[in-house]
Amino acid sequence: MILDGKGLTLEGVVRVARKGETVSISQESRKALQEARELVFELAGKDIPIYGCNTGVGWNKDQKVTKEFIERFNRNVIYSHTVGIRPDAPVEVVRAVMLVRLNCLLSNCTGITPAIANQFEEFLNRKIHPVLPMKGSIGQADIGPMSHIALAMTGGGKAEYRGEILPTEQILRLEGLSPVIPLEKDGLAIMSSNALSAGHGALVLYDIGRLLAMADLVACLSLEGLNGNTTQLKPAAYEKRGYENQKATAQAMNRYLEGSDLYRPDAEKPLQDPLSYRNIAQLHGSIRDAWDFACRELTVQINSSDDNPCMVLEERDIMPTGNFEPLAWVLPMEMLAIALSHLSKASCLRTVKFADPRFTGLSRNLSPNQTTIAFSTLQKTYTALDAEIRHLANPVSMDSIPLAGGIEDRSTNAPYVVQKLEKMIDLLYYVLGIEMIHAAQAMDLRPEKQFGRITGQVHDILRERVAFYDSDNRMISDDIEAAYELLRSGELLGRLALPDDFGKSKEE
Repeated sequence: MILDGKGLTLEGVVRVARKGETVSISQESRKALQEARELVFELAGKDIPIYGCNTGVGWNKDQKVTKEFIERFNRNVIYSHTVGIRPDAPVEVVRAVMLVRLNCLLSNCTGITPAIANQFEEFLNRKIHPVLPMKGSIGQADIGPMSHIALAMTGGGKAEYRGEILPTEQILRLEGLSPVIPLEKDGLAIMSSNALSAGHGALVLYDIGRLLAMADLVACLSLEGLNGNTTQLKPAAYEKRGYENQKATAQAMNRYLEGSDLYRPDAEKPLQDPLSYRNIAQLHGSIRDAWDFACRELTVQINSSDDNPCMVLEERDIMPTGNFEPLAWVLPMEMLAIALSHLSKASCLRTVKFADPRFTGLSRNLSPNQTTIAFSTLQKTYTALDAEIRHLANPVSMDSIPLAGGIEDRSTNAPYVVQKLEKMIDLLYYVLGIEMIHAAQAMDLRPEKQFGRITGQVHDILRERVAFYDSDNRMISDDIEAAYELLRSGELLGRLALPDDFGKSKEE
């Protein structure tokens, strides 16, 4: 993958982070890095105050840093910011973070020593992954955790290498690499970035795309189980509404249900279904709007400078900025969390309806006979999960305390915003898995029905792992885990013939 600071996508982050794809800095970017570095020395030589270069950082911005103290100062800046705490990031997150920081460095607004950019490239390609604590950032540049990557670049700390955690100095010797020497502005340039939250966020947003696609499939399975109406999916109806993602969701649902008896007239059906069934396209389409918004804003983040100070080569100047402010994409992320809470709630509402013969026309709790309890107690599990998801949807971007002598008086908690979303994804796979178990049970209680081409496949794939519930003689927890793994692992998607754009953002 050629990096130039402009063309990185969320899917590209996934390829490097999870699939180990190698990277290469473009020749134009290498040349520009050198030009920017020369400007740093030119301006510093004129004794122009440059934050983090010849001045201190944070509250100490009023302290002058003399030339003979430069290397020691930059090393001290790195060590003094190593305040991150566990849990440590998984390898895929470390790779995503390093990739995003490298690509943003190529926006060429730092004046960093080119050897440091090269070191990022080497670490990614040789699979040297610094131990990166996930906690310790308030989301106004992830300086605390990012300092641990800076430490590894300069030969300190530890890193994961070929399955082991080793001193970085030892790994560099094994690979024939030299530690970089941080000079003017380098320590701050490596650390002063939102790359922890943005890199992690790119992976999470990609995963949400897959989750939303599977939510459409599961909801269609529930329509089959309910013997629901499909008039709301007629083009004549949804074309009257101008929201593109709602139209796209309805079109996808029609593809999944193609061939189903649901489209045949049925005098036994009620005129209208409950809203959690009738409004699936509208609900899921709205959630996709939120997801697209977040993807668009984060794509800007991973292809631009979030540095302070910011070098502007065109003006031959380095100036203080607020470009490290991530609220432009943190707010969409928080909106997306609220949207996912709606997704969870609707899934639970559909599942609750499966217990009630008034809605299904089937047995209570989808029991195969009068003596089987079936899914009665299972209601407590998914409603408890929904409560947890609802709590995780609460926004936290406004929860801050003024720091650094009152200068850093606001923040966004961006890393935690991303971490909450990741936790919601995991819980939602359980919620959707439980809905899928109910839907398949209801489908089996309608043996006379013909199901859709795709929904029928989904049912059959689930049945390979979760048998029809015929008596109270097995642990339902095992069934839940099996359904969860089917969704979470991606196996379900891999076995279905779906369109190329399945689960992709408009930004990809």
